[in-house]
Amino acid sequence: MPYIRMYGHFVWATKSRKKLLSIENKDLLCEHIREYARSKNIQLLNINGWHDHLHAIISLSSDQNIATIMNLIKGESSFWANRNLKLPEKFGWQEEYFAVSVSQSQLKQLNQYIDRQEEHHMIKSFKNEYDEFIKKYNFDVMI
Repeated sequence: MPYIRMYGHFVWATKSRKKLLSIENKDLLCEHIREYARSKNIQLLNINGWHDHLHAIISLSSDQNIATIMNLIKGESSFWANRNLKLPEKFGWQEEYFAVSVSQSQLKQLNQYIDRQEEHHMIKSFKNEYDEFIKKYNFDVMI
């Protein structure tokens, strides 16, 4: 049996980055994603977000890959949201997402950051956060 300890910081946004999630809907959606992740043996350590995006910490096992995890979570959660949440229009996620590795020594700090999304986005917009993320991790963005 392999011994693996790999953590990822995942970020994904609503389609067209529309601010469709009220705090209540965001909380319900995060709780649903937690339950769904458990049912699929996805080790979701934390999840939270704001009106137009979510952040998660996921511990990957030897038989999982990032694309499959994101397709499962995003696909099922958008289906669930459209059936169970009161939304102003049809809900969906953008195709793109971020995923970066996180060292175990940074987990506490990342957990605090994810827990404090509400206060964080009172100061910084998701657009600014997105731009900083692209720059910090040196992603090549296709326009």
